[in-house]
Amino acid sequence: MNNQNIIIFALPGNEILAIDMAKKYQVQIGEFTIRSFPDGETYVRIHSDVTDKKVVMVCSLDRPDAKLLPLFFLSHTAIELGAKCTCLIAPYLAYMRQDKQFHPGEGITSRYFASLISGFAETITTVDPHLHRFSSLSEIYSVPATVVRAANHISDWIKNNISDPVLIGPDSESEQWVCEVAANANAPFIVLEKIRRGDKDVDVSVPMVEKYKHQNPVLVDDIISTARTMIETVGHLKRAGMKPPFCIGIHAVFAGNAYLDLLKAGAAKVITCNSISHESNEIDISDLFFSVFNSDSETTGKMEE
Repeated sequence: MNNQNIIIFALPGNEILAIDMAKKYQVQIGEFTIRSFPDGETYVRIHSDVTDKKVVMVCSLDRPDAKLLPLFFLSHTAIELGAKCTCLIAPYLAYMRQDKQFHPGEGITSRYFASLISGFAETITTVDPHLHRFSSLSEIYSVPATVVRAANHISDWIKNNISDPVLIGPDSESEQWVCEVAANANAPFIVLEKIRRGDKDVDVSVPMVEKYKHQNPVLVDDIISTARTMIETVGHLKRAGMKPPFCIGIHAVFAGNAYLDLLKAGAAKVITCNSISHESNEIDISDLFFSVFNSDSETTGKMEE
């Protein structure tokens, strides 16, 4: 792979992942400065030569508001310095939940955010975005948007690190996702069942609990933010007499004390992919971005969702 015409820039907090990518795809790490002036405005300076190069910006967009302007300025600076194009790798993509006007007067910010990104990045590549009412990113992004999946990497980690696993889905909505990971890991799976006795009287049962009591339960979700769903599920499994579960997430958002709260609730271990830098990162997804570094084309090409 000849990637001499590709240069990668790691926005603050993304250095480890970007270095792994640079090694895998044999590309140069760009040098630049981003800092704040005393009045809070952003200063950007690119030190590397970007003339006629494809600039790849790596920036996971958790806590996105403070990251957007530096990205915007970096992209425009690179183009003014002669870059061929700027492409964004955002392993975690923010503003995917606000996809509908739930109450009068609300903004559909997922659309506005997509418009901003599409205005300065020629392509965007992300890992397992949290799609709800949009069936694909192409509904809101006007540039090629590529989605890569972490399911196989999670399955491989489970096979290599957990003996006798049984995967647990916290609700019916998780069944399709848990089923895929379980199939790739050659492991059984069960989905918790909600039993509604009234408007406010809801119980949760663990099906076939006796069959799987001696196996290691594994909870899998795409985003761990407040961790409330996982914490509640850990409680259900504990009351059912199962072993403490391993909790696996793709995106380690962890709002507030969510990580410690999940451990205190009784999780055997919390494991995440390195889409967002966190101490729980154990699953490397840096090899998912081959299409971005394919030197045969200037962009990532067709959308994959």
